[in-house]
Amino acid sequence: MRGEPYGGGDRQPVGQGSASWNKELRRRRKIVGRKRHIAVDTDGRLLMVHLTPADIFDSAGAQAILDSIRRRWPWVKHLFADGAYDRLKLMDKAAYLDFVVEIIRRSDDQKGFEVLPRRWVVERTFGWMTRWRRLVRDYEKRIDISHAMILVAMGGNLIRRNAHP
Repeated sequence: MRGEPYGGGDRQPVGQGSASWNKELRRRRKIVGRKRHIAVDTDGRLLMVHLTPADIFDSAGAQAILDSIRRRWPWVKHLFADGAYDRLKLMDKAAYLDFVVEIIRRSDDQKGFEVLPRRWVVERTFGWMTRWRRLVRDYEKRIDISHAMILVAMGGNLIRRNAHP
């Protein structure tokens, strides 16, 4: 049903701009940047965003999203997720919070690009985010400023979509 929240989740790695302030923190794995873990409804409107350092596993970043979705939208039951989120600890937590998680996977015999069901909704939201210049690269040194820029961008997108239906 159009507009009904379903809590689809995904992550997007974001490279750092010229700032090298956190290279020392991630020297062990040599990964620089942040990941954006988001939950969107069926129309691609942002429900929740959680930013983590790039060296954090996807399933660990999604656990905070699960808690936040349950507190904010207790009626949401069904979630769609990428194959990277198919981890035992995350699935146990989802079951504990009474979520039904459907993992969207690529087929093993797939060659080339193929649109995956429900996955395109999240990818389209990431595309809307990167239309904002400050979100193409993560120029912000502070994670809370980066989080605020995402909210501003998606708020502007929501206003534009409502103004021009």
